[in-house]
Amino acid sequence: MNTKFDVAVVGGGPVGAALAIALARGGLQVAVIEGREPVLPENNQWDSRVYAVSPGSLHFLASVGARQGIDENRVAPIASMQVWGDDGHANIEFDAMEAGRDNLGCIVEAGRLQFSLWNVLLEEPNVTVHCPARCESLALHTSGAQLTFADGQTIEADLVIGADGADSWVRKMTGFTTETKPYGQVGVVANFSTERSHGNVARQWFQKDGVLAWLPLPGNRMSIVWSAQTSLAQELLALDANAFSERVAEAGNGILGKLELLTPPASFPLRLVELAHTVKQSVALIGDAAHVIHPLAGQGVNLGLRDAQKLAQVLLSRNANEYLGEFAVLRRYERARREDWLATKWVTDGLHTLFHPTRPGLTRMRNFGLAMTNQLPVLKRRFMTHAVQ
Repeated sequence: MNTKFDVAVVGGGPVGAALAIALARGGLQVAVIEGREPVLPENNQWDSRVYAVSPGSLHFLASVGARQGIDENRVAPIASMQVWGDDGHANIEFDAMEAGRDNLGCIVEAGRLQFSLWNVLLEEPNVTVHCPARCESLALHTSGAQLTFADGQTIEADLVIGADGADSWVRKMTGFTTETKPYGQVGVVANFSTERSHGNVARQWFQKDGVLAWLPLPGNRMSIVWSAQTSLAQELLALDANAFSERVAEAGNGILGKLELLTPPASFPLRLVELAHTVKQSVALIGDAAHVIHPLAGQGVNLGLRDAQKLAQVLLSRNANEYLGEFAVLRRYERARREDWLATKWVTDGLHTLFHPTRPGLTRMRNFGLAMTNQLPVLKRRFMTHAVQ
């Protein structure tokens, strides 16, 4: 087996896999290290974790062959988005037709997207997949890096890319400094069948104790992400299926009628993770390894896929005399991505702060701002332009 590669990607999730495929198709020899192989849920079950994938991300996924491997019957386009403030009246709506598009993106099950990318990855002749494999140590030197696996195997690479998630091993091993801000919230996710049609509308409510998003799935089904204060999340998770369904329906003002739980609720803590820098000599971070944001705008996976797309572009367009892991090359990627990172963080963290329950004095101002934005076409277009990247 080859032990010397141009690039080693640690993490075979959607972001890491998409990057590996793009680099391999550009002629680089790529190793992918992943702890476990993805599998589809049994009995055609719906994945409780879903992604709101933007049109720009869909285009990138199609370019690496992943979009084609997802059953269209498992994908729901987003025709419009409706967002309500915490006074129950202020709202803003984004419509695909206003943006001159067929849709604002689509909802895709996380597991099916990863499974599709994984199948493409396995067929790429320039990719060597190490799975299951766990990295034990990482040694950087002047012309690259050496990765040692738990079973003692070693590989060399000119560049190591950390695509291994919010608790990135690569980030820790290479000494990147992080700032973490716990939100004191828990993301509760689940899927439901709905009495009424959702009309392919994504809905979101800013409430006094959290943010509730209803995301359309094919047919009369939907997925929710309830970013709830920890006490509320614990209360929700303790409910039986019927009581939980009734609570979610009530929180959405009964818009879709009676709800029936399809998948047991799952949960994860919410936090903001920031890095001053995401590259070093021979190392680059992408996706959640580089930044973790609040899920209220559904931009996490899109931010990561834009990282992958830009890093691939920078590496494949470097000058002939430039080394893959050269700091100057990697800095071009970091600089090109900083504006997007900061803008997305500003929106997600800013909205969380604005609608936080400890700031009740801002209620009138924030809801007025939401209502006014809905009346200003230029400002709405700017928000939509960023959302559909």
